[in-house]
Amino acid sequence: MHFRTLIRWLNIIRTEKLDRVKKNFFVLKSLFFLTGFFILLTSTVGGAGSDLATKKVLVLGFDGMDPVLLRRYMGEGIMPNFKLLQERGDFMELVTSMPPQSPVAWSNLITGMDPGGHGIFDFIAREPKTYLPYLSTSKTFDAKRTIKLGDWLIPFSRAETLLLRKGKAFWEILEAEGIPSTVIKIPANFPPVKAKSRTLSGMGTPDILGSYGTFSFYTTKEIENEQEITSGKVLNVKFLNDTTKTELMGPINPFKTTQSRVRVGVDIKRDPENHVALIRIGKNEILLNEGEWSDWVNVNFKLAPFQTVTGICRLFLVSVRPDFELYVSPINIDPFSPTVDISTPKSYASEVAKEVGLFYTQGMPEDTKALEQGYLHKDNFLELSGFIKEQRVKMLDMELRRFHSGLLFVYFSTTDPIQHMFWRNIDEHHPAYSFQEASKYSHVIRNTYKDMDRILGKAMNHIKDKTTIMVLSDHGFGSFRRYFNMNTWLKRNGYLNFIHEYKGESGEFFENVDFNRTKAYALGFNGIYINTKGREGTGIVLEGNEREMLLEEIIRKLEVERDPTNGYLIIKKAYKKEDIYSGKYRNDAPDLVIGYNRGYRASWETALGKVPNELLGDNMKEWSGTHLGDNSLVPGIILSNRKIRKEDPALYDIAPTILAEFGIKKEKEMVGNTIF
Repeated sequence: MHFRTLIRWLNIIRTEKLDRVKKNFFVLKSLFFLTGFFILLTSTVGGAGSDLATKKVLVLGFDGMDPVLLRRYMGEGIMPNFKLLQERGDFMELVTSMPPQSPVAWSNLITGMDPGGHGIFDFIAREPKTYLPYLSTSKTFDAKRTIKLGDWLIPFSRAETLLLRKGKAFWEILEAEGIPSTVIKIPANFPPVKAKSRTLSGMGTPDILGSYGTFSFYTTKEIENEQEITSGKVLNVKFLNDTTKTELMGPINPFKTTQSRVRVGVDIKRDPENHVALIRIGKNEILLNEGEWSDWVNVNFKLAPFQTVTGICRLFLVSVRPDFELYVSPINIDPFSPTVDISTPKSYASEVAKEVGLFYTQGMPEDTKALEQGYLHKDNFLELSGFIKEQRVKMLDMELRRFHSGLLFVYFSTTDPIQHMFWRNIDEHHPAYSFQEASKYSHVIRNTYKDMDRILGKAMNHIKDKTTIMVLSDHGFGSFRRYFNMNTWLKRNGYLNFIHEYKGESGEFFENVDFNRTKAYALGFNGIYINTKGREGTGIVLEGNEREMLLEEIIRKLEVERDPTNGYLIIKKAYKKEDIYSGKYRNDAPDLVIGYNRGYRASWETALGKVPNELLGDNMKEWSGTHLGDNSLVPGIILSNRKIRKEDPALYDIAPTILAEFGIKKEKEMVGNTIF
């Protein structure tokens, strides 16, 4: 009889409902026998099994926390709890994934494998036959069978969303051994893997429109009809007697042949004298002062008779006059009535909402696009970010109160978007640096790290026993000063060609690229693909010597490419997939993975297969911090109350380390090892 078998039964006793146990006399009899045997056994071996039965591991994940900044702030004395944790155990840099993108990095951590094992190589993947991109972590498939009745479609099965990350998650392995787990908001877990463990899906969870986050903005400023923008929709409204009517866009109606979006009416009345407005959405009435956020608003979209989709959103009244401006957040999945699975068990999302209130279910709720495009001011964005952070703190508090054994993992996103959007305020060499702006916002990143220290202190004060504590980040951060159009470089060097050369450029999704004459193309933020015969739809490069010679030639040229404005090398290193990945999904990876040097990053255009005229340019956007360079330049952090024995701990070591804490051997596919 193994200790873990006994522990598993004891955890069943602790977690199962008593009335359920009473229904099965055989289970009761077995439990009494095992408990008695366990007591006898532990009395002779010093209670080792008892220690495992009550073993606890707490992991806090702070996305993007940078070791350079962390050391600086610890040295300034503003992070006493991080300092205390280091003194009790250890603090080291944590080797991140290549490329150091969040879905890739967290997948490394979750599975204990590199991208060749779990199959996530970038935010963006592509269909080889069509060259078209899709989001890499999940995919939705329409209902398999429908009947058409006039303008209506009657589906006989639900649309299905699949998690594309391969391999077992560490909590699946813990669960199989009877170890209870709670995993809150970890990225790259939508839809959540089927488990009895309590989990909430994180980064990758869409809004009810199926997007990563589409906000709405209503304004009296003149625009051309309804203006579609990146991650948002801007609508023009006109007031008559201080009253106007408009609409809020909902999801595509799967019951209509037109595949049109359902909408709900929005009535707005502004006070003729005061800076106040009354907004009616469905049955909801929201009274807001200028510069005020609303509470959560439930929005019901009617799809068909007896078919309704419910979402939740928050409003921010930017201005009442002279120009009326209203921001409406992306419509989040309602945790009380989710349209897709966002938790395990399904009831856990509503359980959390009952305890802490409605919360952002959207995977990346900090609306950086609204800030980037000027629809939210920096101060409004910071209020939003703070609200999200405190929601997560409430979830941590909720689970700490009932954390008696097993694993508790809580993820905090705040550090990542704050550094993306405010980095230029701490980098005087950034092309968008402004002394005036920096004098107001240079403290934002520092204060965010200070907030994370407060959160760690809260957790440490709650843990009074021998719980193993790990604090980690998936990657660090750096400045994004200059962008590089990789497809433009491929065009200038003869590896990519156009259908119509006179145009001089190509739009998104390679709309003017002639793949009959193209040897290589870039898609995603760090990848280059060889247009391989038999793999790509119109491949022309043969596997074997031709491909190898082409790869070597591109690497040789890329690694000496310099920025003509300053002479700096743009690329630190270009990696062949065969040299950095292992596992059965390695062949799905980009043929080359590009590690950019400090200050540089692939352009947004590169990510979606666009080929502009210019090769390089200054990054003047609010999005001024990055981690999409070479992984050696942006390591993450790992702190623990235990001494770290491994010299170069990496993200894929975390899953084996968690398993080892409970006496469980790692899976054979895992490339990582315990760090202790």
